[in-house]
Amino acid sequence: MPSALGLISAHKVPRLSASDHVAQTLKKAIVDGLLPAGELLRQDEIAAHFHVSKIPVREALKHLEAKGLVTFLRNRGAVVASLSAAEIDEYMEIRALLEARAAQLAVPLIGPSAIEQARSHLDEFGVATDAARWGELNWLFHSTLYAAAARPILLAEIRALYNKVERYVRALLSVTTEMPKTRNEHAEILDAFVRRDPDAAAELTRAHVLDAGASLVRYLNDHRSKGGNK
Repeated sequence: MPSALGLISAHKVPRLSASDHVAQTLKKAIVDGLLPAGELLRQDEIAAHFHVSKIPVREALKHLEAKGLVTFLRNRGAVVASLSAAEIDEYMEIRALLEARAAQLAVPLIGPSAIEQARSHLDEFGVATDAARWGELNWLFHSTLYAAAARPILLAEIRALYNKVERYVRALLSVTTEMPKTRNEHAEILDAFVRRDPDAAAELTRAHVLDAGASLVRYLNDHRSKGGNK
């Protein structure tokens, strides 16, 4: 744990509470893979690293537990959560349903500026070279399209599901040949928005997420069979 914490910046962002700052920093470290699954999160070491008391650390860890990123184990304390292949498969299935609905609702309402913004994210996704940026641009592309639906609760639920699996998606994109297929599927979804075809946008989005889920489960099962720990 000390060596892993040493990779994490403790510089505080203005206007964030101590617990929010710790939560956001630890979340990024988990998603980026600096804190791997099963890593023990010792509250006293975290508090010392961030120069805060253990109270905001405890609050931050409970916040991350609610997001599915941290698990509290009896007699051990908090550890970085690990998802099973079955859990990831179910999360992606739920995402497919929610994102298809968001796309269907958004198509009739989306404006030209949002279309161009999504296209810009798609173009940048195609030339980005690191997994962290891929994950960010993937979310920006989809959320820019879905935002037109004006369903903030729906978008928040989709974002919560992204948080749970994002570290696995980044790993998948960084070590496999999924990138060209992902870019092509994004382009097809965007084209359905441009054509104002809500049913096509919904079906393409649903298929895109389900296919990503299937690829993710295959990757994870293969990775773990070879002794990986994620």
